[in-house]
Amino acid sequence: MTPLQHYLILATVLFFIGGWGVLARRNIILIIMCIELMLNAINIALVAFSNYSPHGAGLGEVFVFFVFALAAAEVAIGLAVAIAQYRLREKLGVDELHDMRG
Repeated sequence: MTPLQHYLILATVLFFIGGWGVLARRNIILIIMCIELMLNAINIALVAFSNYSPHGAGLGEVFVFFVFALAAAEVAIGLAVAIAQYRLREKLGVDELHDMRG
């Protein structure tokens, strides 16, 4: 059986790659993809802790479904903002988002 530390190292690496992508990228679609990568890293950690916990067997998988629901809502809102931005300026950069104020 793979030790818990290996799963946590993988989750940490994925989370920091996603965090770096959010901070370094200027494209809305790429930022959304990096946020999804961060949420998947959280899912890996939740399932790993659930499998190694004697009392919480299956509880991590329940939380994963909540993270999936959060990710679906985030993608829906993010893509709506991206489509509105593209229709307004024909660019998908986050630098132009301040122009979308109503």
